[in-house]
Amino acid sequence: MRILFLSILVVLQMATGYSQEQPKSFSLEEAIAYALENNYSAINAQRDVLDAKKQKWETIADGLPQISGDISYQNQLKQPISLIPAEFLGGEPGTFVPITFGQPQQASATATLRQQIFDGSYIVGVQATKTFLNYSANNKEKTELEVRKAVVEAYGNVLLAQESVTILEKNLATLEKNLFETTKIFENGLGEEESVEQLQITLSSVDNQLKNAIRLKGITLQMLNLLMGIEIDSPTQLTENLDDLALKQIDLDLLESPFSLEENVDYKLALNLNEQRFLELKLAKSRALPTLNAFINYGSASFSDSFDFLSGTPEWYNSSIMGFDLNIPIFSSLKRSASTQRAKIALEKAKTQLTEAEEQIRLQLQQAKSDYILAIEQYGTSKQNLGLAERIENKNQIKYFEGIASSFDLRQAQTQLYTAQQEYLQSMVEVIKAKTALETILNNKS
Repeated sequence: MRILFLSILVVLQMATGYSQEQPKSFSLEEAIAYALENNYSAINAQRDVLDAKKQKWETIADGLPQISGDISYQNQLKQPISLIPAEFLGGEPGTFVPITFGQPQQASATATLRQQIFDGSYIVGVQATKTFLNYSANNKEKTELEVRKAVVEAYGNVLLAQESVTILEKNLATLEKNLFETTKIFENGLGEEESVEQLQITLSSVDNQLKNAIRLKGITLQMLNLLMGIEIDSPTQLTENLDDLALKQIDLDLLESPFSLEENVDYKLALNLNEQRFLELKLAKSRALPTLNAFINYGSASFSDSFDFLSGTPEWYNSSIMGFDLNIPIFSSLKRSASTQRAKIALEKAKTQLTEAEEQIRLQLQQAKSDYILAIEQYGTSKQNLGLAERIENKNQIKYFEGIASSFDLRQAQTQLYTAQQEYLQSMVEVIKAKTALETILNNKS
């Protein structure tokens, strides 16, 4: 029985460890979809939309019937004294008799129904909640576009770091082999010590670059995890290859995609600002209009010398009131006029900002297209340069060990190769980033 128990315990521990160690794997599109559901900013943007909906109803409810209740209890510890002419009670004229009216304890309960009939600011307020709801929805859309862009860039940076580590490890292994062979040649008196030292310098430099690339590999993965809403130390795996991903991002048809300014999220946010300023102007004007409210209440009060209101002994006296409140603004020393003029100025500023936003978006579109074309061109150029640098370095390797080229020539060829490798890797990331930036302006979420 004990053996069976231990076997079950071991199996459970292995299953738990296996489930905890399983890393999550993501393609780029899967990472974007996951981030849109779990990114912290995206979650709060969704909450902002829900909050705007609740705020809309909160504003609408102000114009609907409102019922309030009021319960009051008073105990006059020292009742006020009133003086009445003594002659009313058969006393001497010209004198007064002190007398106390009523009973010291009083309880009352009242319910009041209020209904707003007309209030210009209420109408504007309801319209403003719709605008705010649109703004929250547009802000959510912008947040999702920004999250998508950030995830694409972070995903590319992780792949860049991984490729950099692989290439640097390969370069380091080649350098170690060259250094070993050069050292043997020097020890046999067939080479110069400077050749060994040149390779040692290059080896140290590449070794430091490799260590830094390994650190960056971990940091970039943590940044991607953070954007996706995953614990930063989770062992996330990426299923994409940097070269293949860059090739998939090359789509020249995207440059001819139709552009609708009205669909651009920054334009929609600028339009929201105009609507808000227009409603603020309407609100300022509405303050010159009268407000009308109706109310009706029903209550009951009781009086006693002691607190026995719940015993049923004191009698309760009912009362009810119905009425209207009409508030008519007459003169505000030109305060309302100044407020209206300020609202007009704010609206004119918003219109100017909308025009500026239109031009900026058009300029950003042209810039994004230019950057995308440049990124594609640089990708092609850097790929060719990498091939040339590899051939040059390979020829210098052969010449060096044949004694035709110097160690300086070899180091220069190696440095040129390492630069070409990094430029090629960076060019692929730039293609990915440039396409994402263009898609963001075009509001292309595919």
